[in-house]
Amino acid sequence: MEMVPSEENQFVPKEGVFWSCRQSIFDEMKRISQIQNAAEEPRVLCIIQDTTSAKTVNERLTLNLPVSTTLSKLYEDVAQKAGYVNSTFDLAWGNTPEMAPLDHSSHMSLSDSGFEPGGKKNFLQLTDKDGQQPQVVSDESGTAESSGLDESSQERFIGPLPRDGTPGCSGDYGSPSYSYSSILNKSETGYVGLVNQAMTCYLNSLLQTLFMTPEFRNALYNWEFEESEEDPVTSIPYQLQRLFVLLQTSKKRAIETTDVTRSFGWDSSEAWQQHDVQELCRVMFDALEQKWKQTEQADLINQLYQGKLKDYVRCLECGYESWRIDTYLDIPLVIRPFGASQAYGSVEEALQAFIQPETLDGPNQYFCERCKKKCDARKGLRFLHFPYLLTLQLKRFDFDYTTMHRIKLNDRMTFPEELDMSPFIDVEDEKSPQTESCTDSGAENEGSCHSDQMSNDFSTDDCVDEGICLDSTGSTERALKPKSLLTFELFSVMVHSGSAAGGHYYACIKSFSDGQWYSFNDQHVSKITQDDIRKTYGGSSGSRGYYSSAFASSTNAYMLIYRLKDPSRNAKYLSAEDFPEHIKSLVQKEKESEEQEKRQREIERNTCKIKLFCMHPVKMMMESKLEVHKDKTLREATEMAYKLMELEGVVSLDCCRLVKYDEFHEYLERSYEGEEDTPMGLLLGGVKSSYMFDLLLETRRPEQAFQPYKPGEVMVKVHVVDLKSETIASPISVRAYLNQTITEFKQLIAQATGLSAETMRVVLERCYNDLRLLFVPNKTLKAEGFFRSNKVFVESSESTDHQVAFTDSLLWKLLDRHGNTIRLLVLLPEQSPGTLANRTLCQKQQQQGSSTSTSDSQKSSDASDFEHIESSTQEADSNSSLCVAADNRELENRIRAAAGGSSGASSDPENHFACEERSDSEVNNDRSTSSVDSDILSSSHSSDTLCNADSGPIQLANGLDSHSITSSRRSKAHEGKKETWDTAEEDSGTDSEYDDNGKIKAEAQYLYFRAEPCSQEDTTWDAQKCLVVHVDKRITLAAFKQNLEPYVGVTSTQFKVFRVYANNQEFESVRLNETLSSFSDDNKITIRLGRALKKGEYRVKVYQLLVNEPEPCKFLVDTVFAKGMTVRQSKEELLPQLKEQCKLDLSIDRVRLRKKTWKNPGTVFLDYHVYEEDISISSNWEVFLEVLNEPEKMKSMSQLAVLTRRWSPATMKLGPFQEVILESSSVEELKEKLSEMSDIPLENLEFAKGRGTFPCDISVLEIHQDLDWNPKVSTLNVWPLYICDDGAVVFYRHSTEEPMELSEDERNELMKKESSRLLKTGHRVSYSPRKEKALKIYLDGGPAKDPGQD
Repeated sequence: MEMVPSEENQFVPKEGVFWSCRQSIFDEMKRISQIQNAAEEPRVLCIIQDTTSAKTVNERLTLNLPVSTTLSKLYEDVAQKAGYVNSTFDLAWGNTPEMAPLDHSSHMSLSDSGFEPGGKKNFLQLTDKDGQQPQVVSDESGTAESSGLDESSQERFIGPLPRDGTPGCSGDYGSPSYSYSSILNKSETGYVGLVNQAMTCYLNSLLQTLFMTPEFRNALYNWEFEESEEDPVTSIPYQLQRLFVLLQTSKKRAIETTDVTRSFGWDSSEAWQQHDVQELCRVMFDALEQKWKQTEQADLINQLYQGKLKDYVRCLECGYESWRIDTYLDIPLVIRPFGASQAYGSVEEALQAFIQPETLDGPNQYFCERCKKKCDARKGLRFLHFPYLLTLQLKRFDFDYTTMHRIKLNDRMTFPEELDMSPFIDVEDEKSPQTESCTDSGAENEGSCHSDQMSNDFSTDDCVDEGICLDSTGSTERALKPKSLLTFELFSVMVHSGSAAGGHYYACIKSFSDGQWYSFNDQHVSKITQDDIRKTYGGSSGSRGYYSSAFASSTNAYMLIYRLKDPSRNAKYLSAEDFPEHIKSLVQKEKESEEQEKRQREIERNTCKIKLFCMHPVKMMMESKLEVHKDKTLREATEMAYKLMELEGVVSLDCCRLVKYDEFHEYLERSYEGEEDTPMGLLLGGVKSSYMFDLLLETRRPEQAFQPYKPGEVMVKVHVVDLKSETIASPISVRAYLNQTITEFKQLIAQATGLSAETMRVVLERCYNDLRLLFVPNKTLKAEGFFRSNKVFVESSESTDHQVAFTDSLLWKLLDRHGNTIRLLVLLPEQSPGTLANRTLCQKQQQQGSSTSTSDSQKSSDASDFEHIESSTQEADSNSSLCVAADNRELENRIRAAAGGSSGASSDPENHFACEERSDSEVNNDRSTSSVDSDILSSSHSSDTLCNADSGPIQLANGLDSHSITSSRRSKAHEGKKETWDTAEEDSGTDSEYDDNGKIKAEAQYLYFRAEPCSQEDTTWDAQKCLVVHVDKRITLAAFKQNLEPYVGVTSTQFKVFRVYANNQEFESVRLNETLSSFSDDNKITIRLGRALKKGEYRVKVYQLLVNEPEPCKFLVDTVFAKGMTVRQSKEELLPQLKEQCKLDLSIDRVRLRKKTWKNPGTVFLDYHVYEEDISISSNWEVFLEVLNEPEKMKSMSQLAVLTRRWSPATMKLGPFQEVILESSSVEELKEKLSEMSDIPLENLEFAKGRGTFPCDISVLEIHQDLDWNPKVSTLNVWPLYICDDGAVVFYRHSTEEPMELSEDERNELMKKESSRLLKTGHRVSYSPRKEKALKIYLDGGPAKDPGQD
């Protein structure tokens, strides 16, 4: 029988192979069928919030389980996902956490337990069990406790998670052979991680590498800190020493690095600034050298990390060589040569390229001092000395000159575990030429070896260093050096994952104790293998082509550190027994500090922190935070709250108790009768970072008894309504059950209020002004929409009002008015003419007055508008002296006259109410004023808006008496109609109060309005000039103004309404058909005299354009333009106003109006242009007025007005602005006009468009090079000019004129002047992007403050 090998390399019969394959196929089909069945089963989406600690409250665990999953299996899955021991926590419904938790041992399916499948979210809360926090899996030696998290749970790591869930943040680690299951506890790895402050992973990688370097760690331990000489907070070596001691002895999983960074002089902002790890290494070594001066460790960095190399140039004709010796701390290796399409494949290749000499020939020939001429030469670097710790930097960050952006080279570069450096000592095999030393070698350093340019002549003391000194040996001796003396072993790989814009650093480090490789990824330390190290080579499995870097892994090695293999020098880590005495003392000190921290953390873990409220008899409602140990009883907690709320001497302790409270709904959830000795941990449901409820310290009088509050009760605030007096009483609190019927609820209210339940009407306010009459006797409160806290209005009388439909009843109208009435504070004008009765006599004096304002703009506005008040009567006669008496009349008398006079509306409450509609589509988007008037609608109102100070029943704004101008919702008879005063055209700048005949609209009744004198307690304004107005906020601005007429003393067309905001800014309200819905209680309004706008009119601000002044934009006046008016007509009306108010006597032919966009002058408006037809106009429009030196030349829209400015490089000055009028968009015409104006020959004239906004300021040091001079275009309206409208700025110059030669001092002085000038004008000094913040370590504990800076 034929035999074939099986998978186990055993020979089996060929038929057996067939049946074995067939069985495998059936098994696979069965498995696929099971998977398909599981996939077809509906699934339940569970979202679990962990509320057990402050560190986990914001976390969400997500599970998507089949509906057949049992509750016990759910607990198992959550425990595995959260990293907790099963049965040490509870799961409760998130929306009703007061319900009993889910059963741990239940075999009920999720569908039977109330979970909803089909993608609906089922919210659960993971809570403490029996007041004890969940037990973390593998909680050993305090390591897991310190973080409160389980290491096996990837989603529960503290700090920024590594990308792709791997220690290296690399997609390469996502392979099945590497997972987070390899992350071990500290007890197994023996190492402690470092907490990432925000973006300090680069610092953590370097610190762990230095800690794992025995020679550096031991030397740091041998250094002793003298506290008398330096502050320990700012001592960098001491803080590093403390950090290393903690890394070696702490039981925590990870420790903070904030003390180290504080010693660097860094503040919290530095934690958010990522830097290069190689740059940090250099800066930190420099700082340590400075701190270690005149100590035994003064030369430690040089002894361990410093090497030497020779930078030489050798003449190829005579053999003369000039050279200098440089030192280095690391060797930068190029990944891909400049201009090359292929990267180096290994570190050895890059090292060979580093020392490969280049030939200087052709135009680059070297001037040989011996030959006295330029000769071909060879320039290169030669290693003389390798340090004990060899640092290689792989230069993965480069600059792409195609895209002009920094890039990262992700090409593959291999590196060996053992590196033989002997081939890189002697790179030239030439006959011994004559060589001379030259301190001034004439060779540039090229900046490639990070030379620190030390002044020492190392040619005389090379042998002092403890490294490998080779420069004094001959080539023969060099060749005979044993290879073992030049062999370095790799022990640290610092890896970067990400792009040139940012990323993440971590370190792979080999321990010299056991030879094991570990990944130090911030707070996570895990074992890794050689395969993981090889994955940091970078690149992809494909060829090393030019574009291979773009598709390669972004996680690759960035810095490599090797140690010389020399048994006589290789040190071991100091053990705790061998520590110096000062380190032992430090270990003991840190151990005590850690124990104290652990005890404090234990106390914190067992302390309940909950918000506490108290209705203090003297100080009213107080709020604080109660911190009580979970084992303290309720009695002890009550005593603590009693002292916290300062009730001693005010209320006795026996008259206080703690109750469960919901502040948001003002709801007392339950009281704790008989549980005075119960621990607070059980009462509150365990120690949590936040609670879904609060506590209230309730007080009572000695003769009272506490009312028990039971779970399931709801709070109801009951307001009693009296229809006869039209009052609504203060609320009475009643507790009810959701399963009570309406009949039972009425009886409960009857007991509390003494009203009759038979005739009682109950109205529920479910939300703002949503009134619902409860009339179904057997319906429950829950069915009616009751919740934790509710408000109802009750009325019980024998009146016939209950027989009509609820929406037509007096009760409805009263409640509707109550819900919509707001209280406004209105400040009247200081020179208010008086009541309507005297308005006619005061008209002339009104035209001569003006009101004061807080801003110049408002002053001009008031003055100008007041001049245009239109009187409906003839001029006043000699009886005008009566106006004085009217002006000085007391405000109360005016209010009485207004309320009792014929000007008031009919007081009959049975009158039909004026119908009113609000146009939601008419929204004013003007940026300066009325846009603020249409701000967010108030969503809240005070239920006590119209309440007086006393606690008895409150009359609602005098009810519906004869002194009120009243209305309500529009009656059905008027439904669908719209009053004429509410029909202003939408394209108008404002809504008009007039019809086409100039008559006042809205001669009808309005919604509720009542005014009363203001008391001094109500406002900081002068009470004699202030009104308190109670008004229905559904009233329109037009109706509101008409109601104010009696108190202002002029018609509504002769005054303006300004809304006052919190910062005392005032904005005019001009949309007359808008309601007062955006106003709320106690908003302030200022009334100013001045003509209101008519239909089709617009308020316009006029600014003078002064192109050659430091401030080119100067405000002149406020005026009014009308739709259909020509530009010339507007100028005719404007010029007298300018002459009177601004003392500007101008000719109409020598002024122009032009578009204003911020401070930019735009289109010139021609005299025949018509507003709204040729020129778009809006409310509070702004326009430039420009005074011309000669009659207007702009006559046609085809012309173009350009502002030009001459640049004189020889004098470094800019000339004044001059306007050029072009007949077309031709570049040639522009150049001809400029040549004619400046006498620059046409062929020598160059121009450039200014950058930015007018006046396009630019530094005179930059203008010559930075602008795009002489663009190659024939028309102005194409790229890169795009000059299509008036007002563009163009600079021009003489092409042969050379810039002035400036000395360094002159340039610096000019730079200061230009910076100061441009800062004053608000323009940037340069267009360079924001520079990166340099990495600095401050030796004096912090950066010096520059007094010149803000």
